[in-house]
Amino acid sequence: MEQDNTMSTQAAPQPHIRLEQVCKRYPNGVEALRGIDMHIRRGEVFGIIGRSGAGKSSLLRMLNVLETPSSGKVFIDTDDIGNLDGLALRSLRRRVSMIFQHFNLMATRTVAQNIALPLRMAGVSREEQSRRVDELLQLVGLEARRDAYPAQLSGGQKQRVGIARALVLQPQILLCDEATSALDPESTQAILQLLRDINRRFGLTIVLITHEMGVIREICDRVVVLEQGEIAEQGEVWQVFGEPRSAVTRTLLGTLEHAHDDLSGNSGERLIDLHYSGRNGLEPDLAAIGRGLGAPTRLLHASLDRIQGYAIGRLRLAVQWHLNEDALLERATRLADRVEVLGTKRPQIAVDPHRRPAAIQKLPLQGVET
Repeated sequence: MEQDNTMSTQAAPQPHIRLEQVCKRYPNGVEALRGIDMHIRRGEVFGIIGRSGAGKSSLLRMLNVLETPSSGKVFIDTDDIGNLDGLALRSLRRRVSMIFQHFNLMATRTVAQNIALPLRMAGVSREEQSRRVDELLQLVGLEARRDAYPAQLSGGQKQRVGIARALVLQPQILLCDEATSALDPESTQAILQLLRDINRRFGLTIVLITHEMGVIREICDRVVVLEQGEIAEQGEVWQVFGEPRSAVTRTLLGTLEHAHDDLSGNSGERLIDLHYSGRNGLEPDLAAIGRGLGAPTRLLHASLDRIQGYAIGRLRLAVQWHLNEDALLERATRLADRVEVLGTKRPQIAVDPHRRPAAIQKLPLQGVET
């Protein structure tokens, strides 16, 4: 017991990146960011998501001092980067690299020359340039395209060149500005896998902005959701996907939140939705659900995903139920994190506080027998 107390008082690891009450107002009066408080852990993949105009790009550009706060502070390790200039600022920009949505390659230079450009500008010897370029071409799988020009490459290959160029100075932080939004789905998956492999292999901290929840789900450890320059919510990806608290997050989740609401049951069946948020580690086991309900049950629709090892989503079931509704709820609330009984206008009922907590909602559904 004494050992546990000692461990609990140990200081948490220093965040790699920290923002304190950051605001950004542009000269035209646009307030892009308001009161941003967040931190990014060393070695994690951190996502920033929001609709157009939410402030994503302004926030990302704060991290390499392409933008500076109107107020508030940005720290990398213990350095207040808003106070850096000259040699210290150049040193920071070697530690923080960036890849772009539209690749930003030089059309008149080969793949190898594009990758080597930051090394040449930094005065690195030709021998060292060649060595690092060879290593990175192998890393991104473009050894055979060394002497090709950007016009001869696919979108996915161009982004691989951009990633190799961003890594050539061996940064500690990699910023990704909508790095997959110009790519087809197959190339997007390949680039996301490459970024995850780089994160694991080199321990880089990766910060990416996107408007696609699918990208967040595939690669990120934690996420912050921005809306009109403010943080709508933030947390572990599985938590934000499983129990979104803000309206903008639910909108961005889109199809995960709205699935086939026109499905209906047969006479004598009650429709219920079992929601899984990952909060209690419950698994949507159909055999166990059937036993738990103790009545003939049909699966009408499933909208489920596995995020960071947690089952997230919902099942819609039609249950042959002839007893009172409270009895159905009594059994169903033990099987999921949240239960909706569809087609009823009765008020919400209380949950026995001695049972595992569960939120219960009863919502009307047009066209369903009650």
